[in-house]
Amino acid sequence: MYPNQTPVIPEKDLVYSILANEKRVGTEYTTATMESNCPTVRQMFTELLNDTLQIQGQLYQFMSNQGWYNTSSPALQQEVQKQITQYARFQQQTQLFLQQHRRAPVPNSYQSHRISSPGIHG
Repeated sequence: MYPNQTPVIPEKDLVYSILANEKRVGTEYTTATMESNCPTVRQMFTELLNDTLQIQGQLYQFMSNQGWYNTSSPALQQEVQKQITQYARFQQQTQLFLQQHRRAPVPNSYQSHRISSPGIHG
């Protein structure tokens, strides 16, 4: 760029675009991590996700320091605690479900459905 030329895209818009892309990539890596059944591939996506989260954090901090990123209002502690309690209850129910179904054999109707449906991946 020449010294007296204004940028085509303002820096604020460019950084916001990069941040939006990092958020999208983070979502993609999260999905890929959760769907990986190979431990090596899962670890690779986990590392990529962590790198993306670090970059996103740095971009957010930069934008916040510039006054370019408006944060939401603080949440009420009571609401936060309610969400934590609901999540913990759901997590316990999920673990119980998994424990019960790991011991139980898979029904034949489910197995035959899985074989006849090659488009479904678990």
